[in-house]
Amino acid sequence: MLLRVENLHVQFTGDRDPVRAVDGVSLTLDAGQTLALVGESGCGKSLTALAILRLLPPAARIADGSIHFDGEDVLRLPERELRNLRGNRLAMIFQEPMTSLNPLHTAGAQIDEVLRLHRRLSADAARTQTIDLLRRVGIPAPAQRYGDYPHQLSGGMRQRVMIALALACGPELLIADEPTTALDVTVQAQILALLHALQRERGLALLLISHDLALVARFADRVVVMYAGCVVETGPAPAVFAEPRHPYTQALLRCTPRLDAAGVGPGRLPVIPGEVPSAATRPAGCAFHPRCERVGADVPCHTQAPPLTGIGDRLTACWRCGMSDLGLSPRPTQTYNPQP
Repeated sequence: MLLRVENLHVQFTGDRDPVRAVDGVSLTLDAGQTLALVGESGCGKSLTALAILRLLPPAARIADGSIHFDGEDVLRLPERELRNLRGNRLAMIFQEPMTSLNPLHTAGAQIDEVLRLHRRLSADAARTQTIDLLRRVGIPAPAQRYGDYPHQLSGGMRQRVMIALALACGPELLIADEPTTALDVTVQAQILALLHALQRERGLALLLISHDLALVARFADRVVVMYAGCVVETGPAPAVFAEPRHPYTQALLRCTPRLDAAGVGPGRLPVIPGEVPSAATRPAGCAFHPRCERVGADVPCHTQAPPLTGIGDRLTACWRCGMSDLGLSPRPTQTYNPQP
């Protein structure tokens, strides 16, 4: 087990009571495996990733839980050891490369800095390795691009620089936070193929954060579906997409555009009514119940938060899915066949 997160709670502090932004998230990730965190914006996916790296914003703190990486307790590491871990064995591709890259330094200089800090390379050796990294991530004329500033690069090239930066020291775990945001479809496919090839080549574990369900269906081994800071469903990706159990997962999949919707006339795409509640306005009971089509008076959706229950690797936090334990008859689940 390379990464184990158990019962992670992240709170924002302020003038009033602490606000729970991540509420009891647990996940595991093995070497060479791809785990996807999915859900709408505001569900706590990126905050969970930042907590793993202990890069939370100043107002946020880890209130409870544990994070272990390769047996080491990340939350107990001194800052010096933590800096050695980040960028070296743990790396992250941030969501927006234009704001993540330093506009005052060239692309090459920013990768050089990582190599010289963590690998103690000389200036010449770092430059040589940086140019090789730029070549391996598919940047044409890498020796020339080495001296370019971020604003001189296209969106796809900036994303490739971010990948090279993250992979510079050969990490064992790569966190990719929306790695294809704002890229056109062709560039998206190239970036994803690149990440997949590098993962196979290096055997690294990949934590993929995305709201693109087609992307997740194609690349992920396992899926964790988050809503309002909580895990609502988890399991092997093929099983979750073939038979989603939680109403939120089913609703997300219904909203995905389909090319094989034979017999379906023109019209608007289905939408999930309402919006993700903020951490400060999370409703009592199941956080999804104000938007859920399966809520009812026969189950305690309004008053009690459902626990994650299931068999083996398939876990769901829904009173309907656990109705057999209550002596009730669950409604049938829906099936979904993702596009290749």
